[in-house]
Amino acid sequence: MQVPLYQAKAELFRMLGHPVRIRVLELLQAGPMPVRDLLTAIEVEPSSLSQQLAVLRRSGIVTATRDGSTVVYALAGVDVGELMQAARRILTEMLAGQAGLLEELREAEMSAR
Repeated sequence: MQVPLYQAKAELFRMLGHPVRIRVLELLQAGPMPVRDLLTAIEVEPSSLSQQLAVLRRSGIVTATRDGSTVVYALAGVDVGELMQAARRILTEMLAGQAGLLEELREAEMSAR
């Protein structure tokens, strides 16, 4: 039985729903990175990073290649980077709207005095 598209999308967003995974994807937008550099940039326990990288790898969002004893991760395609950029734009718009609402509330409070 085939999974409906909306359900597959929900699974994708659920898989992305971890701060370490999001941070990894943000960092990999600049290009492939070895695990040691990801650990330095993210500052989490190696076992935690390993678990999150495994989730991303199983989902097919990132690829891993071995160069001697070093494992290098990369985005599997440009679409993932575009998704991260779109999320940043959406959040920026949302926060701008909230800032506008906060300003209106402050103005209303000042005029009520």
